[in-house]
Amino acid sequence: MLHLLYIIAFSILAFLAISNLIRNLLSFSNQPPRRYPPTPRSVAEAAGSPSHPELLDAAGNFINEPLLVMRSITVEDARQQLDAIYKASPGEDQTED
Repeated sequence: MLHLLYIIAFSILAFLAISNLIRNLLSFSNQPPRRYPPTPRSVAEAAGSPSHPELLDAAGNFINEPLLVMRSITVEDARQQLDAIYKASPGEDQTED
């Protein structure tokens, strides 16, 4: 008997949820799309200058070139650089293994 009560309660809740979903979809489809005026992302962009100091050269002019330059290095070079960084860290003991 309790199983039947659970099935009926779940069916009622499922029916209410699906009817609410359909009602919301219909109400959203009938609304016209909202139009917002374009706004600048920040005060610096509104003034016409880039928003990050790395986008400026030493004279304060905008840099219009790629900022990421990758070079190919060998695995051994990468290990040596990482070892040098690790040995230069403040917590590293100066004793050799």
